Amino acid sequence: MKVAVLGGEGQLGVDVVRAFAANGDDVASLRHCDVELADQASVSAALRAARPDLLINTAAMHQVEDCEADPARAFAVNALGVWRLAQAAQEAGCALMHVSTDYVFDGAKGSPYREGDAPRPLNAYGNSKLAGEYFVRAAAEKHFVLRTSAIYGTSPCRAKGGLNFIQLMLKLAKTRGEVHVVDDEFVTPTSTRELARQMLVLSRTTAYGLYHATAEGACTWLEFAGQIFALTGTEAVLKPARPGEFPAKTPRPKYSVLENQALKNLGLNTFRPWQEGLREYLNGDCAPESRSR
Repeated sequence: MKVAVLGGEGQLGVDVVRAFAANGDDVASLRHCDVELADQASVSAALRAARPDLLINTAAMHQVEDCEADPARAFAVNALGVWRLAQAAQEAGCALMHVSTDYVFDGAKGSPYREGDAPRPLNAYGNSKLAGEYFVRAAAEKHFVLRTSAIYGTSPCRAKGGLNFIQLMLKLAKTRGEVHVVDDEFVTPTSTRELARQMLVLSRTTAYGLYHATAEGACTWLEFAGQIFALTGTEAVLKPARPGEFPAKTPRPKYSVLENQALKNLGLNTFRPWQEGLREYLNGDCAPESRSR
């Protein structure tokens, strides 16, 4: 299969390129300098050159605070840019796999969200990503939309300073000795390697539609940090953040856990408990110099 990965140099994109290439697919990694989402001609030209059977979009404006400060730009990238991709994919006759977010929900449900639950974003980032989902589902007949949560991988996320949550926790433990983490936000930490493997499995089907795609289980950010320290033997004092210690600049859902119901209904869910994905990452991917033992 010929595959083009938009955002192929990013945190998720690198593992997606690796997974499909290891499967024997002909993979083209499209960087920001290769495709300008704001320009329909640029998008169409890139697809004509790559001629993929499957276009995978991992690119987005991710930084929540930046999206809130500049919603017009967030919608230009995450919504209108995705609309152009969907139109171009439809014209080219290729399938489109688009990655979305758990932030399309407000967290009020308090139990894992399924694909049929009504979205209600709390911020500009979530709203722009939800709009992008709708554009994909409306404009591209052959589409996969995957919502995921709290991803981390070996490649740096430029929008978040280059460090993922695991690396940040280990750095803080080493430099401060005492680490404070919020304990009132529930997520499902999901490794980009596992997500890429799931995307590969789904791509071999024609089961187009909307999917939740996260590791199994849920935890608070504090519990995630505790597991990181336990698995690495890190000696640090871990405490819940004090009220108001990390004031939120932008509203965020307190509970954004997803249930992979659609994948399970089709017998396609490949995800393991989030602790296993973390263990795999730490055993094989985490740079030794970033650890504190």
